[in-house]
Amino acid sequence: MRSQYVDSVIYNGGIDKKSYLNRLPVLQYLSVKKEIIFENTMTFFVGENGSGKSTLIEAIAVGMGFNAEGGSKNFNFSTRKTTYELSDCLTIAKSTFYKDGYFLRSESFYNVASNIEELEVTGYGERSLHEQSHGESFLALFQNRFRGNGLYILDEPESALSPLRQMTLLAEIHRLIEHNSQFIIATHSPILLAYPNATILEFSETGIEKVEYTKCQHFNIYKQFFDNPQRMIKYLLED
Repeated sequence: MRSQYVDSVIYNGGIDKKSYLNRLPVLQYLSVKKEIIFENTMTFFVGENGSGKSTLIEAIAVGMGFNAEGGSKNFNFSTRKTTYELSDCLTIAKSTFYKDGYFLRSESFYNVASNIEELEVTGYGERSLHEQSHGESFLALFQNRFRGNGLYILDEPESALSPLRQMTLLAEIHRLIEHNSQFIIATHSPILLAYPNATILEFSETGIEKVEYTKCQHFNIYKQFFDNPQRMIKYLLED
């Protein structure tokens, strides 16, 4: 039986009127709709830079008790002082208890790896994460540390991975879902977005909309490019 640990995120209001968050499409959407519902065990956030995907991912992770820079709930380090306005304004509806959990934030994974090394934390494989390439260390995290029966919140996990390794990651994600896990992922990767029966929430200037895989903007941009790269290059490089 597959488990779902987060059912919805409810916005309660309370963001300061002067906050930069008010400029983000995600907050404008939440201010009206108030809630995002997670329909199944795989939910993707997709959209352009600046739409608020990563901001919401971080707020959910912090609201669930994870360290803002990444890691499990046992991590409490910080490399910069940050306030978490949005997480303080959310109520996260949970349906059941999960045994494992992790927040992967690609941009600060180096800091997590350093903290793992400093504290001599085990369970990440035989080699130090710092002794591997960025991509290898990402996969080591999935293959050694993620145990299943868990909630995994990921911000752009494809950032260090080649297309082939993204396919490997997709297989690892499926293995974990088959072992009663739930994923919430912000991504730009059309490879990851292809996961069967996933819920894809596309963030844009007009709000957040549930879309089919072949209807999402990222898929269509890649398709247009690969269907006729010469034409696309000519268009992009014209004076």
